[in-house]
Amino acid sequence: MTRRSQHLAAGALLLLLPGSCLVPAAPMVGGGTRGMASASSLAVASAPQFDAFALPRSPQQGLVMVAAAPLGAVAVTLDGAPIAVAADGRFLLGFDRDAPATAMLRAARSGLPPTDWPLRVAPGNWRIERINAPYRGGAANSVDFARRRPAELAQISAARQQQVVSDGWRQSFIWPVRGRLSGLFGSQRVYRGKPGTYHSGLDIAVPAGTPFVAPADGVVVLAASAPFTLEGNLLIVDHGMGLTSAFLHTARIDVIAGQRVRQGQPLGTVGATGRATGPHLHWGLRWHTARLDPLLLLPQ
Repeated sequence: MTRRSQHLAAGALLLLLPGSCLVPAAPMVGGGTRGMASASSLAVASAPQFDAFALPRSPQQGLVMVAAAPLGAVAVTLDGAPIAVAADGRFLLGFDRDAPATAMLRAARSGLPPTDWPLRVAPGNWRIERINAPYRGGAANSVDFARRRPAELAQISAARQQQVVSDGWRQSFIWPVRGRLSGLFGSQRVYRGKPGTYHSGLDIAVPAGTPFVAPADGVVVLAASAPFTLEGNLLIVDHGMGLTSAFLHTARIDVIAGQRVRQGQPLGTVGATGRATGPHLHWGLRWHTARLDPLLLLPQ
């Protein structure tokens, strides 16, 4: 079948037909990918089509969106990994900060052979600093850290593996708190050619004690009873379909594990617990194991 696509107004439906290849979106004003967030929050595809996936925007590293499977699809996979699909045919589709340039969606439909849908994933516009200094490794090298960290990581992993029911993933996300952006997702330092660890969330600097709220509906899957070594007072909210928000360095957590929260509901207050140089809210966003850029979900 001849490759074709329909590009409508910003945020409108994008159809992919069998054998087609999705091309990257045109560059935004000012360059980079962050301008895409100015048009809308979490992009949602229109109703499922009979013979096509529906994507509301072009894939790119760090982006998550709500797509729609072809009508009659009984299973959807991304690069072979199964994706949960809601009763109305919609599903989440996200791409890690370091996702490869191509990906493959596959839809299986009853009585029909599976159809492959190739995607091209546009690169993110990450802030990279090149430092003329030797790489010294991470700062977490103490005996106490080595003793405590495995149990902390086990708690985080168990929280993210919980299966919860929430429609927060369908909502347009809001800012958990407004303030100066002191750290951008994906930023990274390169020390004489050796890359350091990239920044895995969005840092919002506000005074200690400032309340922060739920960016979307969800279920609390982790509310730390004591500060973690790195994250401090850690809160994780699951928005459904594998999409989770993690809030780090909080001064106080006002919700408990298992509690349902609504968009805009106060969750706690901002602090500087754990490994933090000053009060700020670190917001990390994941779709399963894919690390995502929260800024791409937010209205500007």
